[in-house]
Amino acid sequence: MIPLLLKELRLPAIAKAWPDIALKAVKEPWEPELFLAQSCEIEATHRQEVRLKRLLKESQLPIGKQLSQYGFSEVVGISAVQVKRKASELSWLRQGHNILLFGASGLGKTHIAAALGYALIEQSVRVKFTTGTAMVQHLQKAREGLGLEDALKKLDKYELLILDDIGYVKKSDSESQVLFELIAHRYERNSLVITTNQVFSEWDSIFGDNMMTVAVIDRLVHHAEIYQLEGESYRRKEAIKINGKSGQLN
Repeated sequence: MIPLLLKELRLPAIAKAWPDIALKAVKEPWEPELFLAQSCEIEATHRQEVRLKRLLKESQLPIGKQLSQYGFSEVVGISAVQVKRKASELSWLRQGHNILLFGASGLGKTHIAAALGYALIEQSVRVKFTTGTAMVQHLQKAREGLGLEDALKKLDKYELLILDDIGYVKKSDSESQVLFELIAHRYERNSLVITTNQVFSEWDSIFGDNMMTVAVIDRLVHHAEIYQLEGESYRRKEAIKINGKSGQLN
């Protein structure tokens, strides 16, 4: 009877654990309130774990990009304290503020953006990670099917959208336009994290039209924190280290 009732009530964790809890409650013995509290705690923990797994799966964050794995001592322009503060103080997300990460290739911009995403998911924030190119292709396809507005609205469910390497977006007018539409749609509503190796003065090469470039930058920086990373490429240093150990360094 109890297993059937718990199944009907959709309490799978309690259904699995209640015989052991009941046995322990009899042996201890526990007050009824404690038995109920322990059962509820098990179910709540289970639901949180299931939710986190779902959030991680839908986020499509790159694997192995945790905050603890980034060498902040190797770059200037950003600190672990700043990123951790963004991961713990969520008011910026509620206000639709943005984070812009600039810097040369190989400095770990993607790592920082993804690490922030992982930290926010632990607080049940819905995050979506994608490259700028992939997002533009997705929105172009939606527009071709007359569904651009619906596609933009579906992205509203993500409190944070991470656009990685927008500088690699192809420079056609149609691609520039859908990227502009996305940024304009999320303005003061939902947050963006954008990584790029191109400074603002070079963004005409992304959007093609100077007026559109100005409009995009104006919306992004109105409520944003901007970080300019400087240092030596992680990938270059790692290659030197590996080749040096193998005796192939020349």
